This record gives sequence, structure tokens and C-alpha cells, in this order.
Amino acid sequence: MTGGRTAGPGARRIEGLLLGLAAGDAAGWPAARHRAARMPEWTRRLTRELDTFAETNATTTLPVPIALNQPPEPLRLGPSDDAEWAVFAAEAVLRAGDDDALGDLSRERRTRAAIDLTWTAVAAEVAAAADRAPEIESAVLPLRARISVRAGLGNLAAGLRPPATGHDNPHYFDDAACVRACVLAVAHPGDPRQAAALAEFDARYTQDGDGVHGARAMAAALSLALADADPDTCVTAALAELPADTEIGRNTRHALALAEDSESAFALIPLLEHQIVDHVYSYGIAAAETVPVALALTTAARGRIAEAVPAAACLSRVADSAPALVGALTGA
Repeated sequence: MTGGRTAGPGARRIEGLLLGLAAGDAAGWPAARHRAARMPEWTRRLTRELDTFAETNATTTLPVPIALNQPPEPLRLGPSDDAEWAVFAAEAVLRAGDDDALGDLSRERRTRAAIDLTWTAVAAEVAAAADRAPEIESAVLPLRARISVRAGLGNLAAGLRPPATGHDNPHYFDDAACVRACVLAVAHPGDPRQAAALAEFDARYTQDGDGVHGARAMAAALSLALADADPDTCVTAALAELPADTEIGRNTRHALALAEDSESAFALIPLLEHQIVDHVYSYGIAAAETVPVALALTTAARGRIAEAVPAAACLSRVADSAPALVGALTGA
């Protein structure tokens, strides 16, 4: 989406999308916490104990993920869960491109079948883990995932199908599907309606309501970015997928109005922090916050990734996914 790019839809823009998403994922502070899962458990326990010490003793020196006497490579700058689930979506797209598999179906039906097969395969692993556990809540799952994804997979393992897997879900509203939608847009460059429809098909496995609207919006925007559209055109396509009577629709329209009056992405940060970002809920991953933030920062930065991603990372409440969404939009 950046003004300096001249290449049309193709490998270069897809590469930019993926690298932008990964760079944004790495830029957010939660990435270090996610990557700390690759360290021995005792290192994370010690970090928690140090955090408790700081709270108890009114110490303003706060702990960060540590390696101590362990190799520190997992804690170096790098992507984490958003990039991992982007790969999950990419695997489905690649499977659909294999003419030897499901070759008797149209490309769109193959893509949807590949998405379903990918989800079903992981759900089978979840079901096997649940069978080994005394109760499903204590099952040790073979992957790390968002609450909505874990719940959706649990629903699939229990025999439910979309849209029930996303509707009967405590985190139906989160933005997990928005990250996957960025990658699924690759299947329909230049066709926002088809891209949005495919993103919704995938989103229904884990989301409902704003979680689905956000996925449709991101896919629509990215499909045009991959076809060399300018930032305003991409954002307009995203906005068309967000009903005005929804929280995500209201927030996005307000955020874009703020962006239009802002001198820069950096100047927009405090406005988004106080007027869009929620400070009540315990998790900052609601699609009704992160998607408006991503679209507004893309607009304010005029599609420039070097301005948009750092600004998104400054919004600490939504830094788990907003920088990745911004990176995908401005990297394509």
C-alpha cells in the first residue's frame, strides 16, 4: 500500500503483507511474553514472583522476560502468535493451490474445503487430548491459541459446526480471525467482496458479530492493497464491511474522523488511546478496537509502514494485534 511500491499484485506484495504482519507482531510488547513460552517454565515463574515483589513493595522497577543462565535467543526481537496463525491460514491457501488435491472442485470451493480440513485436523488433535484428560477444561492442548480459537476448536471437537463454533464462544468478538483474514485476502487480489466472503467463512469457526465484521473488513482492505490500491481506497472498502449500527462500525467511523484531522500517526495516538481503546476489559484484543485503530493509523500514516507500525506499538492496550494488522495493511 506504500506510495513507493510500483509492483502490481504478485509475490512482492504478498511478501510485503506477510513481512509487515510479522514485523508488526514483533513490535508489540506482548510478543516477548509470547516468545517467553519457549523458555524453561521456571524463568516465567521467576518473572511472576518479581512482579509480585514489585507490587508488594511499591517498586517501580518492573520485571521483563528473562533468560538468566539459559540461551536468550527466544527472547530476541521476533514475531509470535499472530504470525503463527497467519501461517495457519497460509497453509490452507497453499493446500487449495495444489491441483492434485481436491482437483475436481473450483478454486474457491477448494479453498473453503482446505480451510475446513485444516480446522478439522487441529480439532481432531484437541479431541484426542480431551480424551486423555479427566475433563476437557484440564486437557493439555497441542498448541497455544487465543481464547476464541481454543473455544472454537473445543466446539469442533465436541461435534459442533460453524457458525455455532463461533457463536457459542466466550470470545466471539476478538480479532483472531482478522489476522487470518489478512492472509486469506491473497486468494482474491482486487476483489474485496470475494475476499470478505472467504474471510467470513473462516471466521465463523471462531467468531461471531464484530469478530466476523472485522475479518471481512481486513480481507476487503488487503485484497485491494494487493492490487495496488491507495490507502484511502483500501480503508473505504473495509468500512463498507462494517455496519454502522455495530460497535466496530461506530468505532471505526469515529477513529477515521480523528485520523482525518490528525497531523500524523504519532499525533493520533493519544486520541485513539482515550476515545477508541477500552480500559475496562482484561484483554485488549476486541476487533471493535484493534480494527478501527489499524485503519485509522493506516490513514494517518498515508500507508507508510515506518510510521504506522511504531504508532500502533505505542498503544500498549492493543499492542498484541493492532501492530500486526497495521503491518499487513501498510506492508502489502
